[in-house]
Amino acid sequence: MPWFSASQHTVRRLLLLCLPLFLLSSLGLLALRGKPDKGGNGQGAQTRLASATPIIRLQGTGNLPADASHSLHPSLASFSIETAFFEAYVGNVSSPNLLTRHLLDNLKERTGVPAEVRIGGITADSTYWNASQSVGLSNFVDTAGVLHNTTVGPGFWKSMSLLPKGTRITVNLNLDDLRYQSALDVARSAVEGLPAEQLVAFEIGNEPDHYHSFTPKNYSSIWGEWANNITSTLGLKRPFFQVAATAEDPLWPYDAPGAASQLGEHSYQYSVCDPVRTAVATLPNLVNHTRLAMFLDLWQPRVREVRRQLGSHAFVNGEYNSVSCSGKGGVSNTFGQALWLLDTTLYAASINISRLYIHQGGPLALQSSTQLNHGGLSFYDLWYPVQNTNGPVKVFPSYYAYLFVTEALGFSKSTRIANLFPGRQANGSTNTTQLGDVSSGQLVSYGFWDLDGPLKTRYPSKLALLNLQIYNASQTGTTVRPNATFDISAYVKDPGQRVKIRRLQAPGADIIEGNATLWAGQNFGSGSPIGQVKEEIAPGPLVNVRASEAALVFLH
Repeated sequence: MPWFSASQHTVRRLLLLCLPLFLLSSLGLLALRGKPDKGGNGQGAQTRLASATPIIRLQGTGNLPADASHSLHPSLASFSIETAFFEAYVGNVSSPNLLTRHLLDNLKERTGVPAEVRIGGITADSTYWNASQSVGLSNFVDTAGVLHNTTVGPGFWKSMSLLPKGTRITVNLNLDDLRYQSALDVARSAVEGLPAEQLVAFEIGNEPDHYHSFTPKNYSSIWGEWANNITSTLGLKRPFFQVAATAEDPLWPYDAPGAASQLGEHSYQYSVCDPVRTAVATLPNLVNHTRLAMFLDLWQPRVREVRRQLGSHAFVNGEYNSVSCSGKGGVSNTFGQALWLLDTTLYAASINISRLYIHQGGPLALQSSTQLNHGGLSFYDLWYPVQNTNGPVKVFPSYYAYLFVTEALGFSKSTRIANLFPGRQANGSTNTTQLGDVSSGQLVSYGFWDLDGPLKTRYPSKLALLNLQIYNASQTGTTVRPNATFDISAYVKDPGQRVKIRRLQAPGADIIEGNATLWAGQNFGSGSPIGQVKEEIAPGPLVNVRASEAALVFLH
């Protein structure tokens, strides 16, 4: 949820109106869900198959579509970092983590605004303040490797200076203990330890729909009391609190009665918290636009309702990733996840989710008694800032997706996005395989309109073209890599106009090395770009995109 621009009374009213938090859902089991509503006409693009090479002819007038998003937030691509692992990521003032700093600086360079950072997650609900602690962060881990709690001291807040200048921070407070004084102590330390312009919000509790058998009534009562008391005690500007941070998926189908009366902000499309869900957390299931969009469509009613009450940028996804319980090797650490992350971020933006905070951290013992992962850092992390039991310091392919996103946003503050293919149904959801997308969820395109640019709403300034068909590096030499062609002539102002193309590439979807991944010809495996920027100039309206590849097309 947002850093609210409404009164505390409005926030509490929203809590009471928009929670039930705990409607039936099954975290990550998208593969087992029903089919979406079949409303609408599925207009917006045509597909024809010519032998093995699909040709997608994007259709439209070139004008900004009526279903385009609001102006995109420059920090659309943001981060959530588990409290207990925060210093593993950024280091401390005596020993900064330069890899993390370089990777975050790369994103800021492309938009002029740094990614926002939410410090929180499960370990926030066992985090305490110790004013006399000599180290910034201390984790109590028993001999069995179980992390029991985290204590932060004054040095913890000093480490925030290691983030890019201007980074806005949200801090997650401990609700699980039901000890108000403990939450107040951490909040006070943050207010006193951080510049006022850097600390922008608090959250009370992480995923409270998973403990204490909270009901909408007693949760909202505690939330309201704590938020008001902390605000008054610390003299905070009103409002200063984000609501909920819940984990359970919304009601299915997404446009069913009551779907708008829910509230939450965390999402994991798949899971390895138990064997049943582990079985469906596969690379082909993950890298598929139809599945992805069906999942994100669940949030559409609440996005509309929260924006109606609190403003256009009010709904954020405060924690998300591909596979909960710390990811799955061979799935969430691959180039396939980079394509999933790119499509997830762009599709979420197209349905007016303002910012998405991708979660970083490590497996947490007792998160689930049947979880797949134990120890080290998570398989879904975008990079490993330190050596750990799951591998050395390295950058994963997923990081490159955020380079694509930030370059698509650029420095404009008035860019809007629309899904061009498969397109929208009348009820607002994406077109599905059953409703006309004969690419089986493998081909996707988005348009970006810069309202401050020379063409304003008449033509897009950029297009994102994604080919999600799985092609693995192990197929090299045995199988011809499939190719798709996008006909973008409807969105080019002048016939025969030359366009510039930058590509997100790897030898295959199964690649797990950032060093083998390229954005616009450059390798970011060391944190800083290696090699020269590579751009292509296409002489006409046909753009080829190979399987397991994405292209950013600069039109005007």
